[in-house]
Amino acid sequence: MAGVHDEGDIRGHHGHARARSPAAPGGERVKLAISGTYSSGKTTTSIALSRLTGIPRTHAKTMREILPVLLPGRRLEDCSIPELLQLGMVRYAERAVHESHLPDGFISDGSSLHEWVYGKTRVAVGLHPGTRQDGDGFQSAAERTFFEQVIDAMGAVMRRHALQTYDAFVHLPIEFPLAADGHRPVSEEFRVKSDHLLLDTLRQAGIAVHIVGGSLPDRLEAIVRTFGLATVMPVGQAIDLARAEIDRLDTSDEMTRQHVTAAAVAPKGRV
Repeated sequence: MAGVHDEGDIRGHHGHARARSPAAPGGERVKLAISGTYSSGKTTTSIALSRLTGIPRTHAKTMREILPVLLPGRRLEDCSIPELLQLGMVRYAERAVHESHLPDGFISDGSSLHEWVYGKTRVAVGLHPGTRQDGDGFQSAAERTFFEQVIDAMGAVMRRHALQTYDAFVHLPIEFPLAADGHRPVSEEFRVKSDHLLLDTLRQAGIAVHIVGGSLPDRLEAIVRTFGLATVMPVGQAIDLARAEIDRLDTSDEMTRQHVTAAAVAPKGRV
């Protein structure tokens, strides 16, 4: 269903819906990506929407979850561009595999574009988001340009995947403060730049995108209405289940995860 579709700003039943639905036949079979930058509500929205509709949710591990296995002892903030490329490739591969197991439709927490946008924005803002350093962490302008070219080459593959896989995107704008949980190593500048890059990329690619704002109940009701999705429980119950699931998520940083992993595999009596 990729192609040029109308883009709308959907604010739920308290606002004015201005979007036309690109819903897949049968509604529930839609392959829908929930898009947005850090702390936009992707995970909560995707879990609640999955509960509400019964459509399976899919996602990829966060970089902080991947780091202790792929690059033991490294902090995300300190990763070099080659290491970020490794992380992005692992996330993309995991995401693509999970999506391939759900041919009848899914709700994706994020999309294949997010790994590229993270790397692209990291090059633009600097290797250490939240701080400013001489050269932004690069040895020279030529090095920065080279890595940007490499990241864009990866981005071309990820955009191709998005065009071939997702029926539409629901983009969540920045409406909430950046969560101070230690799991989001970015600045407000990073959030704004990556948000703009995501939307610009979707528009230029001609992928159907709907901007959905407002409260969580409004977001869910707007998405269900737009795509003609059947529901299997009340909105409030879906939200309660989603929040309970969110509360159980492990948001510890990669160094804590590294210590826990090492302790779990160490011989008895040694840590």
